[in-house]
Amino acid sequence: MKRVAVLSYHKIGPPAPGGWETWFYIPEAVFANQLAALHDGGWQPVDLAAFLQGLTEPERLPERTAFITFDDGYRSVRELALPWLESFAYPAVLFMPTDFVGGTNVFDSEPEEPLCDWDELRELVRRRVAVQSHGESHRPFSELAPTERALELERSKAALEAELAQPVELFAYPYGDDAGASPDVRAALAGTGYRAACLYGGGTFTLPPQDPYRLERLAMGPDTDLTAALEPGWSGVGS
Repeated sequence: MKRVAVLSYHKIGPPAPGGWETWFYIPEAVFANQLAALHDGGWQPVDLAAFLQGLTEPERLPERTAFITFDDGYRSVRELALPWLESFAYPAVLFMPTDFVGGTNVFDSEPEEPLCDWDELRELVRRRVAVQSHGESHRPFSELAPTERALELERSKAALEAELAQPVELFAYPYGDDAGASPDVRAALAGTGYRAACLYGGGTFTLPPQDPYRLERLAMGPDTDLTAALEPGWSGVGS
């Protein structure tokens, strides 16, 4: 049975001056070793188009499919992660909260870091990192009314497509919060043209997925044993 591992990263490299180490910072050497573990384990990273097609047509994907993602749009993805991705010839996806393009991560309690601006996002797209939606405001969906959730989905998609001239069909819930699988969220995703959506945390899954709007992702940190995490039955939850 075909299996998929969706890896979820945030930041690569050390904190900015004045910052502090947290679990979400992954040293470059660790990141490179994790990418190598995919290769050594026979996992084949695919791009966004192949991933989305494979959710409904599993026969088009390899037996062990990897899908590499980054949340929040940190500039370190472009500066530090991208050269490693290119050295392995691996495509990836970056989930961007559109209210913060060119700003910083003031939406969380992590050390403040620069996020990609539109020019940097365009460069990522040119270099095989598709940019998809992480909402507008990075607020948890469980704290929003259904109308607000729908607007987050619509406006972020429209902004990204207008600026980057590429389709936006994949969503990542901020903090992995899908409002308890609320029916209005699924209806808004489908009605706006999203083909799938990602949670945060969990293990690998088999194809076809039980629910394309609740895809599990491996939460990646500096201490993640990726070789173990890729084994069937492993489960982990990110913060």
